[in-house]
Amino acid sequence: MAEAAEPRRPLATRKARWAHQLASWLAGTGVSPNQISLLSLLFAAGSGGALLWASDFSPSHRWLLFFLAAAGIQLRLLCNLLDGMVAVECARRSKTGEVFNDLPDRVADSMILVSLGYATVPLPHAVELGWLAGLLAALTAYVRLLGGTCGAGQSFMGPMAKQHRMALTTAALLAAAALGPWDLSERILYGALVILCVGTLLTVARRTRRILKVLEDR
Repeated sequence: MAEAAEPRRPLATRKARWAHQLASWLAGTGVSPNQISLLSLLFAAGSGGALLWASDFSPSHRWLLFFLAAAGIQLRLLCNLLDGMVAVECARRSKTGEVFNDLPDRVADSMILVSLGYATVPLPHAVELGWLAGLLAALTAYVRLLGGTCGAGQSFMGPMAKQHRMALTTAALLAAAALGPWDLSERILYGALVILCVGTLLTVARRTRRILKVLEDR
């Protein structure tokens, strides 16, 4: 994805008519952007909880938990979209908005990605991969913010930025739900974890390289 000079993630869905209508409706109800940001944590916790409980259920019932986890991720992303739109497009910014916009995201990423490791616990080092994915996700955000602090601007480039991580995780969960009867769920989720870790590490490296290049070119 192309990098952005402004500290706002470029999203095509932000231009969608339904998104504007939903944001306007929420603004009209009096819900604040900060409350929407906190709501995203509840959906992320629900997704993580479903993944943690999946191993306690038989393969024939795990598909429902994987589906619920995928739904929780998408609802979390919807909140991430709407909190910014209510704040900016609907002119409901607050002095603490930047904190509520960024900090819940870091917690939500960890709840989902770490839990994904526990959902594939029978496979080698699955738990460690889940924790590594959560750590690297937080590191991508740190490097992005570091770019802004250094005066190099915030970059949202991938290949495994937040929306890419969540899209891959959602697709893997839906595939795991569909292919559960063939005993492929854990392998699918494990493969997604490996791709997440490698791709997120590459994202950290690319963002760091960009910061260094911008600073050296001055």
